[in-house]
Amino acid sequence: MSKPLVYVSRVPPPAGMKMIEEFCTVRAMREDRFVTRQEMLEGVVGVEGILCHPPDKVDKDVLDAAGPTLKSVSTMSVGLEHIDLVECKTRGISVGYTPGVLTDATAETTLALLLATSRRLKEAFSAVVDGGWGSWEDGLYLCGKTLFESTVGIVGLGRIGLAVAKRLQPFGVKKFLYSGNTKKEYDAEVQAEFVSLDRLLQESDFVVACCSMNKDNAGLFNKTAFRKMKKSAIFINTSRGVLVNQEDLYDALKSGTILAAGLDVTSPEPLPRDNPLHSLKNCVITPHIGSATMYARNAMAELAARNLIAGLKGNELPSPVPS
Repeated sequence: MSKPLVYVSRVPPPAGMKMIEEFCTVRAMREDRFVTRQEMLEGVVGVEGILCHPPDKVDKDVLDAAGPTLKSVSTMSVGLEHIDLVECKTRGISVGYTPGVLTDATAETTLALLLATSRRLKEAFSAVVDGGWGSWEDGLYLCGKTLFESTVGIVGLGRIGLAVAKRLQPFGVKKFLYSGNTKKEYDAEVQAEFVSLDRLLQESDFVVACCSMNKDNAGLFNKTAFRKMKKSAIFINTSRGVLVNQEDLYDALKSGTILAAGLDVTSPEPLPRDNPLHSLKNCVITPHIGSATMYARNAMAELAARNLIAGLKGNELPSPVPS
């Protein structure tokens, strides 16, 4: 009996790839780069399954190119904006994703960015390398903000938002505020108060974006939002780059409307080297490493492989996308 043919747009860590290769015949992009649109369209022809990663789009054109044999799409991500879920559902194609297994890693990255921006580590690293190490004449050289007795606003108290709050509790945070579509039953775990977005922006010393992406919140953090924040506020985004109007963020950081920002996600990715955000000493940018731990990436790869194979077999997926 022949193995089902699948297309892999980027080879996952060995833990997942081994599972796929044992069950499937694999057509894969094995180079260390993003797959091109044309390569994606050609690679999926006649396959029964697709394993993809953002930003590799699985839209109507890709589904058409794959044809009626396609049964299963699995993404090694939590984000789903690169997949046409409506079209997949219409065609009876199962779609799986990988939430949960990257929660801890992403929460850790969020804390790393929060500390890097609040304690001005980008400036400090540069001072050591470039010879700008100060003499401490006024005693306030490279002083930053403290989390102690601060108010932290979390936009989206889901799995990652809650994990961030729990990790911040030992720092002596005075108050947690959160906003979102609904009040969460578990907010008492971190004594967080459900408030409007406006109030969160106005009162928070740190504003942390942990919300999922949908059609209503693209550009949520724009000029209007930044002007509502304290001048001493720090903005952190480890969710989705398209949540932020980056031109407005640049203006807010350059003008002193807000104090600093830390970004693990941008739009586009990679962020072009000539983007003006790179020039700012009060903006720390990392290359979407939220889930970049050995444990998380291998767990994501295994779950993505299990989703793919379950869909090929016509079985219930371990982690199907929300209906």
